[in-house]
Amino acid sequence: MPLVPGSGNIGKYASLALLLPISTFVGYGMGYGLDRLFHTSFLVWVFLPLGVVAGFISLIRELDKG
Repeated sequence: MPLVPGSGNIGKYASLALLLPISTFVGYGMGYGLDRLFHTSFLVWVFLPLGVVAGFISLIRELDKG
């Protein structure tokens, strides 16, 4: 039983709040790492939007579960 009424979903909502920034950072990090590996400068701009889109898809899926 939670100490504060209505606080049973705090963990769920905290993870939802971190889902989008973390996935954006992962996309950026992958692009940055591949740019360093292949000596290019455009992969970060490819993987950054992919990370954002992946974060939104995960967020929508989690919210749709209810």
